[in-house]
Amino acid sequence: MDTRFNIRQAKPEETGLVLEFIKKLAVYEKCADEVVADEATLHHSLFVERAAEVVFAEENGTVVGFALFFHNFSTFVGRKGLYLEDLFILPEKRGLGYGKALLKHLAQLAVERNCGRMEWICLDWNQPALKVYRNIGAVPMDEWTVQRLDGAALRKFAEN
Repeated sequence: MDTRFNIRQAKPEETGLVLEFIKKLAVYEKCADEVVADEATLHHSLFVERAAEVVFAEENGTVVGFALFFHNFSTFVGRKGLYLEDLFILPEKRGLGYGKALLKHLAQLAVERNCGRMEWICLDWNQPALKVYRNIGAVPMDEWTVQRLDGAALRKFAEN
């Protein structure tokens, strides 16, 4: 990892860059057609509602990765948690420790903010990421399956 590495909060005027990284992640995850977010919606969600936060990883002043996260709540722990929604490092910068540095930064934020835990999901086929997660001590929640209600199904259920 370059010694001129920095992690910082995204600024409102960088909403377009956030969207660019979201789209790059979607391509990597083979679901680019699912991105419907636009700059206006993201700007409102991130910088007006403050529904989530973004941090950028920079090398020599150039953004090489990002993480988008928000707080959830655990009734069992009785405290908020930090939920990592997205983490993406540019392909040419992978394997240099930037992803691990972002995870460490978020873990430090979680501790500073008195979070009970930090969680995220990962695609089963993403073996490089899973290897990093095992190396830092993260454990899979094998007995839990993510459930999702969205789009037409969400609207239909809400109406009935």
